[in-house]
Amino acid sequence: MIEVLFMEGGGKVGDHHKHRKSIVNRLARIEGHVRSVKEMASNERDCGDLLIQIAAIRSALDNCGKLILKDHLEGCVVEAIKEGDEKVVEKLNEAIDKFIR
Repeated sequence: MIEVLFMEGGGKVGDHHKHRKSIVNRLARIEGHVRSVKEMASNERDCGDLLIQIAAIRSALDNCGKLILKDHLEGCVVEAIKEGDEKVVEKLNEAIDKFIR
C-alpha cells in the first residue's frame, strides 16, 4: 500500500520523498509495538492494558499515514502537475479515500 501511494505520482520511489527514512523508522517502531502487544495478549495481560496499547498503535499508524500523505503531496503530486498529469487530482482523491475510511 505504501509503495503504491509513493509511485502513483510518477517517478521512482525515493526520488522526492524527504520523509521516507522517518516513515520507515516509524513503521519499524509500530511493528515492534504490535509484537509487544501480541506478547501481552499471550501472557494474559489485562484487557484494558491491551486496548490502551492498541489505541497507541492506531495513533502511531495515523501519524505515519499523515507523513506518507505529506510526502505524496509534496513529491508525487507536485511532480505530476509539473509533468502535466491531468489525472493527478483523481489519483490524490483515491489515495485520500483509501487512507481515510
